[in-house]
Amino acid sequence: MAEQIIFYVLAILIVAFSILSVTSRRILRSATYLLFVLIATAGLYLLMGYQFLAAVQISVYAGGIMVLYIFSILLTSHAGDKARPVSWKRLLPAGAAAVVGLAICGHIIYYNVNKVMSLVPFQEPTMQDIGRTMMGTDKYQYLLPFEAISVLLLASIVGAIMIARKR
Repeated sequence: MAEQIIFYVLAILIVAFSILSVTSRRILRSATYLLFVLIATAGLYLLMGYQFLAAVQISVYAGGIMVLYIFSILLTSHAGDKARPVSWKRLLPAGAAAVVGLAICGHIIYYNVNKVMSLVPFQEPTMQDIGRTMMGTDKYQYLLPFEAISVLLLASIVGAIMIARKR
């Protein structure tokens, strides 16, 4: 019973801070609300028993990525910058698109979740299976995407250094 209460509290916090993050007119407050969303998501991971994933969520996303966002905001905008108010002409189509997207996702999940669960027998993977899956080069294995991301990050770092040197 306590786990359900904690789950609902965390879910309400995630939804509320997500809405505040998107609708806030001050960009630094939006980033702060996003930080709260990421921390509450780590709370959900803890509730499910995934301590490592919660630690990664807090250290990588709530720590590193949010610091990057806040530095970017502080370096590119002036203190007290406000976003323009959203007009109803733009809000109504955005809301309609969100409802249509939610309906499509709900339809796909509702009609396909039982099919997928019945086709796949449950088997606990071993660490060797996970390692082979992560470091293979076949289809649905992740060595090449990891390498591509590392090259992209290296290019980003070199580009940032070049931009900083020109200033």
